[in-house]
Amino acid sequence: MKTKNYCCENCNDNLKTAIPGKKAKTIRAPLVIIILLFVISGIYFFNDKQHLSTLILLLSYLILAEPIIKNAINSLIKKEPFNEYTLMTIATFGAILIGEITEATLVALFYRIGELLQNISINKSKERIRAILELKPNFANLKKEGTIVRVKPEDVKKGDIIVVKPGEKVPLDGIIIKGESTVDTSPLTGESIPRLYKKGDEILAGVINKDGLLEIKVTKEFKESSISRILELIEKARERKANPEKFITKFSKYYTPFVTLSAIIFAFGAPLVSNLNLNESIYRALVILVISCPCALVISVPLSYFIALGSCSKNGILVKGSNYLDTIGDIKLFVFDKTGTLTKGVFKVKDVVNLNGFSKEEIIKLSALAEHSSNHPIAKAIIDYYGKKIKDVEYEEFQEKSGLGIKAKIKGKNILIGSDRFLHENNIKHEICQGEGTTVHVVIDNVHAGYFSITDEIRKEAEDLINSLKKLKIKTGMLTGDRKVLAETISKNLKLDFFKAELLPQEKAREIENLRKNYKVSFVGDGINDAAAIAVSDVGIAMGAMGQDLAIESSDIVIMDDNLSKIKKLINISKETKRIVLTNIILAISIKAIFVYLGFMGLAKMWEAIFADMGVSILTTLNSMRIIKS
Repeated sequence: MKTKNYCCENCNDNLKTAIPGKKAKTIRAPLVIIILLFVISGIYFFNDKQHLSTLILLLSYLILAEPIIKNAINSLIKKEPFNEYTLMTIATFGAILIGEITEATLVALFYRIGELLQNISINKSKERIRAILELKPNFANLKKEGTIVRVKPEDVKKGDIIVVKPGEKVPLDGIIIKGESTVDTSPLTGESIPRLYKKGDEILAGVINKDGLLEIKVTKEFKESSISRILELIEKARERKANPEKFITKFSKYYTPFVTLSAIIFAFGAPLVSNLNLNESIYRALVILVISCPCALVISVPLSYFIALGSCSKNGILVKGSNYLDTIGDIKLFVFDKTGTLTKGVFKVKDVVNLNGFSKEEIIKLSALAEHSSNHPIAKAIIDYYGKKIKDVEYEEFQEKSGLGIKAKIKGKNILIGSDRFLHENNIKHEICQGEGTTVHVVIDNVHAGYFSITDEIRKEAEDLINSLKKLKIKTGMLTGDRKVLAETISKNLKLDFFKAELLPQEKAREIENLRKNYKVSFVGDGINDAAAIAVSDVGIAMGAMGQDLAIESSDIVIMDDNLSKIKKLINISKETKRIVLTNIILAISIKAIFVYLGFMGLAKMWEAIFADMGVSILTTLNSMRIIKS
């Protein structure tokens, strides 16, 4: 990504090096030689050999300024003249022309030293991002015809068997079919404690196998895997800028040419309206040029958001753009889905009630067969309750209606499974609308055959998050497709400000749109039926571990381990980033304004101006790095 409006092309280069595969630039200026030449120059000067002293200073200047001049020429060729290199070249050339060669050389020296220190600071901050970007596995051990072949992860297909040895990264998403091991999930989730994975467990690409030998059946090709999507999200995040970043880009576009033009007018206009001679006015104009380059802003503001995005990723929070990170700190209302978000979403069948002459065994078997092609957590609970292995089901008809249920035809039998609302929509006669817990009705050949009572559990961290949001004076609510009596219980237990139940996906989205008329709203969900509400909110948050692909794709932020407490961490990072960005802007503008005034009044030397300019740049960069501790 190239941003032409930045004042300082070097600032752009510094941020570009965050792209995977590129190494940060280092400045290899022969500073020891330059310092030695300064000493020799001083010796000649004090021994009345000023010509030799001047030649040595000129040589020192050429060594120091060579990359600056070269970049200035390249900028002119590209028709992008208003940048730091051009300003430095004009300022130092002008100083030489009016006989201030020592000043010119000192300016070049301080500039190169400042650039070196600045790059060291930036490179340290990039290490955090680079650690995330290096998660991409380099190979996969493909099991093929009794042998193991090392291949690229991109060459492995869905259904293939791969082997992951101790110490290796898991290269693709899959299900463990053999072995068990302790797995480090921190690269994806930020969770510091390793977890035990065994046969039958789902495992994601990017985590690290610690001690056991695992055989994994691949469920997603590499381009669809968790780690591939993470890398894509991180890269795309750099394209979505926060408002302060947009402001700085626009500011630099107009500010730099304005300052250059003002300096030229002052240089040649001041002698006409004051007692200043031409040399003196030119010198003051050169000082103004040196101090006026907004490098501190151009570097520190994007860098602050860059570091913040990296800090989020390290904590298992994927933010798809700095604009969303900027907005989340201003959210006044968090609205949550119930199942899989405020509750664990790990359903268990508590009871089965049979009606109208149907047996429990028949209800359970036909329901499990009908739910076999669904990814809904309730479907999984019913299949697990059936307890028998189901081979591929031959459906004569199959239709899943999000938020309502399933219609299927298997071996001539018409089966309908879903909510009470689904039964009413299909004109199914039934005497019992709701049982205990979440009620999933079963209809066989248009007869109400019975229902499942299914339980769920509130997440431990949900109550802590709601309390934390209340302390921040942020309102909370819940929108769910589940029945009212269950939603009311959850709402009371968590002390939410409001709830609405028995909503279809489009109704959830409509509710969010209405709430946005009065609040900045974030919707947090995990299912396919949450995707529309996530998409229309100011900042949509998806639960990444259990979340459906559509919800994750629709979201602006993904919580990789489904830990709701990460939302509090996210808000803290957002607020701290905004505070640091504001501090950097005020600091940079204030110091530059003071030195511009001193330059106009003739109270500042060129070397003092460059010292102040680079000093502010380094200071704001170091201040930005404080975000890492957020």
